[in-house]
Amino acid sequence: MGIFSRKESTPTASAPAAVNPDLAALSGEYTIDPAHSTIGFVARHAMVTNVKGGFQDFTGTLSLDGAKPEQSTANIDVTMQSIETGNADRDGHLKSADFFKTDEFPTMTFRSTKVEALGGDDYRITGDLSLLGVTKPLTIDLEFNGAAKDPFGNERVGFEGKAEILRSEWGLTWNAALETGGVLISDKIKLLFDISAIKNA
Repeated sequence: MGIFSRKESTPTASAPAAVNPDLAALSGEYTIDPAHSTIGFVARHAMVTNVKGGFQDFTGTLSLDGAKPEQSTANIDVTMQSIETGNADRDGHLKSADFFKTDEFPTMTFRSTKVEALGGDDYRITGDLSLLGVTKPLTIDLEFNGAAKDPFGNERVGFEGKAEILRSEWGLTWNAALETGGVLISDKIKLLFDISAIKNA
């Protein structure tokens, strides 16, 4: 994810962000390693605290062009039944018809449509997030964390990213009013990504 898809032309030319020359050697096809990656979220609860959660089952691929990051792509598929927040009752509620309706909509997907190199190790990826039968654009700010060869000979790259969405835009509208004012669950949700991907042989 931090070196990804087609860059749209603009009517006025602007100086392109400098691309790290070391990235050119990283071009290739990669598979996300779920055992060493995290797709998580943070929601405000009862107006006073944050509840964190994540998904334990997901797959994804990256096609990286280190010399021309804007030509890179990313695809991710998340199994919604794998949602986990550290509380079994809450997890069950999130899987129910009040929220993710996981029996009817078992998968959430992200397909990149545009990538921008912002300079240094910073990138911005935009794509289509599909959830509950609704597809809307999602923009993720990413930082390239580096590349390394692990003890098993795998060539790895790492990215860390964040984004914010309004869950109501994807039909996640369940809530409860508080006696003191406000609502039980925030509409704004923070999305967090920590991705390790292995270069395909």
